[in-house]
Amino acid sequence: MERIASFCVDHTTLKRGVYLSRQDGDVNTWDLRMKEPNKGDYLTTGAMHTLEHLFATYARNSQYGQGVIYVGPMGCRTGFYLLTRGLTDAQVLDLIQKSFAFMEAFEGDIPGASERECGNYRDMDLAGAKREAAAYARVLEGLCPQKMRYEA
Repeated sequence: MERIASFCVDHTTLKRGVYLSRQDGDVNTWDLRMKEPNKGDYLTTGAMHTLEHLFATYARNSQYGQGVIYVGPMGCRTGFYLLTRGLTDAQVLDLIQKSFAFMEAFEGDIPGASERECGNYRDMDLAGAKREAAAYARVLEGLCPQKMRYEA
């Protein structure tokens, strides 16, 4: 079998940030790296699950919602994938920055967190999600669209 693109990225040098992971026709896959790989600090499942619900809800309801295809967690628990169509790098960065500001400040009931709406609705951690969103929002502050590529 062919080696998939995400396994070709050197995870020993990867830093927190946003990276264009792949382009498939008009669909861009973005690597939202919230944690440095293999450093022993990972997103907890409860915080990650809460971030997934908040991020997907915000992104799909934002001004860029028509360009959002998918928001989902990485199995390694170091971040998220965001799939977009028809958005510029600057729009993607704006969406991500606004999403994480929203998550950092969120109060109330987590969207979709009921037995009827979610397959694991009890595994939520809003306080943890807010801490992680705040930490990643600081990383996003110094980011510009020109830096949203893996370094060779």
